[in-house]
Amino acid sequence: MSKEFHLQSVLVIDDDIELTDMLSTYLSGMGYSVNVKNDGEAGLSEAISGHHYDLILLDVMMPKMDGFEVLQKLRASHTTPVLMLTARGDDYDRILGLELGADDYLPKPFNHRELVARIKAIVRRYTLTAAGGGTEQDLLINGIFLSPSSQQVKVNDIALELTTTEFMVLRLLMLNAAQRVTKEQISLKVLGKPLQAFDRSIDMHVSNLRKKISAVAPGDKIKTLRGVGYMLLPE
Repeated sequence: MSKEFHLQSVLVIDDDIELTDMLSTYLSGMGYSVNVKNDGEAGLSEAISGHHYDLILLDVMMPKMDGFEVLQKLRASHTTPVLMLTARGDDYDRILGLELGADDYLPKPFNHRELVARIKAIVRRYTLTAAGGGTEQDLLINGIFLSPSSQQVKVNDIALELTTTEFMVLRLLMLNAAQRVTKEQISLKVLGKPLQAFDRSIDMHVSNLRKKISAVAPGDKIKTLRGVGYMLLPE
């Protein structure tokens, strides 16, 4: 395992004790620091406790508080990356999770190698954002200011709270302002995976971005290129 991903801290929130025991053993054996909570209420309490987690694995159906409510309450104050664990084939769960601010989703049952690949992709882009993008310069386009070094986004001087994934999508669009950016490019460069047929995750992340931007600035700054992708309008 590369040093980049050594001893990352993961919080698993899932009521399936057999699964969480297996995940804890598997991820710990790969160098991850793992904490497990088996209901939504305890999971949310731990997630906002002040302990730093690089990633949260969050199940949907749980006692006391379901995963959607946990995510909604978490996003009110924290941008910790969240990978939702959803029922296979349940598009409603996936779409709602993304609308509420999940960074990605993985249908159950899943292959452990795919899980680790998703974790690495999310932590990689979070680490890149936290590192400030190296020597990358600040961007100011069409009233949108993005600073890789401070991880800040402002629209008309009003700060926006974006998830790591939303930040990286916006960064990619701004780096290619006035140019077509395909969904395949966004999926590969931001989510770290090939675009799958009928996968609406990119659409939902862009939709969330639009809502946050339009809340403080009139007009649509991101143009949809139907069936292809998106373009950030320069003016």
